[in-house]
Amino acid sequence: MCGIVGYIGNRHATEVIMNGLAKLEYRGYDSSGVAVNTGCDLEIRKYKGRLSVLEQDLDKNPVEGNLGIGHTRWATHGAPSDENSHPHYNMNESIAVVHNGIIENYMQLKEDLIEKGYRFNSETDTEVLAHLLDHYYAGDLFDALCKVLKDVRGAYAIGAISKDEPERLIAARKDSPLVVGLGESENFIASDIPALLSYTRKVHLIDDGEIVVLTKDGVQIYDCDQNPVTKEVMNIEWDVEAASKGGYEHFMLKEIHEQPRGIKETLTKRLDENGRIKLDDIHLTKEDIENISKVYIIACGTAYHAGLVGRYAIEKLVKIPVEVDIASEFRYRDPFVDENTLVIIVSQSGETLDTLAALREAKKKGARILSITNVLGSSIARESDDVFYTWAGPEIAVASTKAYTTQLVSFYMIALDMALKTGRIDDAEYKRMIEEIKLTSGKIQHIIDQDSKIVEIAEEIKEKHNGFFIGRGLDYNTAMEGSLKMKEVSYMHTEAFAAGELKHGTIALIEDGTPVIGIASQEKLFEKSVSNMKEVKARGAFVIAIAQEGNTEVEKVADRVFYIPKVDDILASILTVIPLQLMAYHVSVMRGCDVDKPKNLAKSVTVE
Repeated sequence: MCGIVGYIGNRHATEVIMNGLAKLEYRGYDSSGVAVNTGCDLEIRKYKGRLSVLEQDLDKNPVEGNLGIGHTRWATHGAPSDENSHPHYNMNESIAVVHNGIIENYMQLKEDLIEKGYRFNSETDTEVLAHLLDHYYAGDLFDALCKVLKDVRGAYAIGAISKDEPERLIAARKDSPLVVGLGESENFIASDIPALLSYTRKVHLIDDGEIVVLTKDGVQIYDCDQNPVTKEVMNIEWDVEAASKGGYEHFMLKEIHEQPRGIKETLTKRLDENGRIKLDDIHLTKEDIENISKVYIIACGTAYHAGLVGRYAIEKLVKIPVEVDIASEFRYRDPFVDENTLVIIVSQSGETLDTLAALREAKKKGARILSITNVLGSSIARESDDVFYTWAGPEIAVASTKAYTTQLVSFYMIALDMALKTGRIDDAEYKRMIEEIKLTSGKIQHIIDQDSKIVEIAEEIKEKHNGFFIGRGLDYNTAMEGSLKMKEVSYMHTEAFAAGELKHGTIALIEDGTPVIGIASQEKLFEKSVSNMKEVKARGAFVIAIAQEGNTEVEKVADRVFYIPKVDDILASILTVIPLQLMAYHVSVMRGCDVDKPKNLAKSVTVE
């Protein structure tokens, strides 16, 4: 949700900033801009549109300087426009600000500033920060920002520079991600680590309420009371190649293809020499688990769909009741949570603001927090009691793929560990399940190798405006994720329905030629699922079936069938989602959509 980059050092600031913004464009891409201290002035360039618009301008008319900030925007306050693009100036253009987040009390602040004579050029909440800095500025930008932060409410990651301080870059964070990169005679700020990997692997993870002062020779971090803070240096192990396309046409396709490896690493790196699961960052004992009366799984979007599968795994294996809730709704209904509740938080980025707020609400009520996330040291990971890192590697495409499947594997591993500790499953079944999960990475590769069959199916539905996904049990959960993927990247309107609910109203939506993707991976529900496909087929639907190899009966009712390899019913969701991901990808490409950067979406939602 907006990307920020800042640089101070001996290089050309615009080159570093533009390189960083290109790595962060998945965070927002409706406008972009840079502000550079040229030594005698502040110069801002900012434009509506993709980063390439700004890049073309800077190629023609370079801006020279060694200190600068940049921003790629996902609009919240004010429509995409040149005026609403960041950075924002104060009135005499001596201070420039970039901001990710929302200033909740900006209207009142704006009215107060207008009464003091300040004029506004944009509709954004961020411009309030520029004018407030101007109001408090008395030769020290750090001191001014400390005073500004006492006035504002909301979420923010802020970067600010002043014409009068050509050797300092100031930044602050609350509820929006911010990292500091450490170099030799140069230092950086960014919203996310990929922006920094071309220059450094050493970073500080900035916490809420902290303010950073960067010079080219050092970094100083303070708390909100201006007390110095000592910070650990984190060394990033993955490299630039991990965050690049690696020869694939799109990040989404690359990340679909990376799923076999991601699943293998998520599992095998946590198996000891005896093949047993060891969860180093989860410290749930047998007694802890037996004291749990209820589990909540809280997440948004794709992670929420992973949570639905996680509910099935925990209830089936551990025999504890589980409720799955959308993070943005959880804290507004005063959920029944106490010290006997385990709350599992799921977030790829570990920075999703609604999910982070739900975590804090649950913690306030006494719950134990276990997080599943992909980002080491993220806010959610740091605020949790226990953490499971998915080790999927950086996920750049806005539409999540490999994060989802590694989250599924994470849930199965956590459920198996809890079930064995409490004696809910025996050792033989435990080992058998682990071996079955091991096999899923090879089975996913087998599905990917049949991509040409998915391309043929995509050709059949690429012109359709509406479609439906149906399934029962775990297949319904997968149908929800398949529908979301199709909507996200191809803009085809699709909905997912529990197949048994069709007769209760939704079958009225079926018309001649309507695509219906029916998932039938559950052996005990197979006949009922086929029966539901017959119902929509009788109303004229074009039926595409996903089933396990050998269940050829489905060919009698479906127009097209894609078979996944044989797998335990409980693990089928790991496989059935793969053809749906590929289908959404190919339909998107055929329709000429921007696969990696769908309209109106951003990768990490760090505003409510």
